[in-house]
Amino acid sequence: MQTRTLGRTGPAVSALGLGAMGMSGGYGASDRSESIATVHAALEAGVTLIDTGDFYGMGHNELLLAEALRSRDRDGYQLSVKFGQLRGPGSVLGGQDGRPEAVKNFLAYSLTRLGTDHVDIYRPARLDRAVPIEETVGAIKELIDAGYVRHIGLSEVDAETIRRAHAVHPIADLQIEYSLLSRAVETDVLPTLRELGIGLTAYGVLGRGLLSGHWAAGHTAGPGDMRGHSPRFSGGNLEHNLALVDALRSIAEAKGCTVAQLAIAWVAAQGTDIVPLAGARTRERLAEALPAADLVLTADELAEIEKAVPRGAARGDRYPSVFMADLGVGN
Repeated sequence: MQTRTLGRTGPAVSALGLGAMGMSGGYGASDRSESIATVHAALEAGVTLIDTGDFYGMGHNELLLAEALRSRDRDGYQLSVKFGQLRGPGSVLGGQDGRPEAVKNFLAYSLTRLGTDHVDIYRPARLDRAVPIEETVGAIKELIDAGYVRHIGLSEVDAETIRRAHAVHPIADLQIEYSLLSRAVETDVLPTLRELGIGLTAYGVLGRGLLSGHWAAGHTAGPGDMRGHSPRFSGGNLEHNLALVDALRSIAEAKGCTVAQLAIAWVAAQGTDIVPLAGARTRERLAEALPAADLVLTADELAEIEKAVPRGAARGDRYPSVFMADLGVGN
């Protein structure tokens, strides 16, 4: 597994990271034993960056990772943890909390659930518009000084917020959705990151499964699968978006890879400062994603991909409308 460095100040991590959200119900039921086996398989393949959130399954994901990582060398992997997204019983949304006292409280609980004495990258999941970002970042800086956090990250914020946060303490990376179907980051955010020397960890690189090549027309999301509420998986939007996947399929076949591998490799090809996160929750899906880390796309192939799925080609917002207001950039 090759490595990439997250910005000028961040850690060296595997060129492909593991997103663990799906192991805790985001896409429906998951199998605990298979999830743990998938984490182990990722580590054995050289994946070192593992992304989670304290609100994934209301702490379930952190407890799951603690079990999976219990016998592993703590210096052999990096934990990226998001915080601040409030939920009520039944996963009712409760807004964001970026207050300094809340930041420290969230971390205390995460350290206990994860069974570790530090997290490698700590980031607010979304911007709390009632709290200046300087205060939130300042609280994480205090946790760095105390030895509980190694680096500061951000998630789903705009270029202005990135600049303000970076002025308080160097930001290692921004986590944001970036795929062939979601490219708004390219306008202002990505140039700002590169100007300031900040890395990017890209989630949703397969468009929540749309670009996996495994989703077909007529397929419906099961219980607890958030794709059942996603505009891109609805009605005519789904048919249109699957046609884009079909256009990619011939390019993938000529390359001798799967559509999923092609989509992940495209994200990685946008710059060595970008680390795609594979949201695998089974060893089978992980095994399909891993070869993408070594897949090199030529200029001609990148041009073919761009022609097949030009920027803005996807139909439907990337989240339901209730979530879009929390994002720093759009689709």
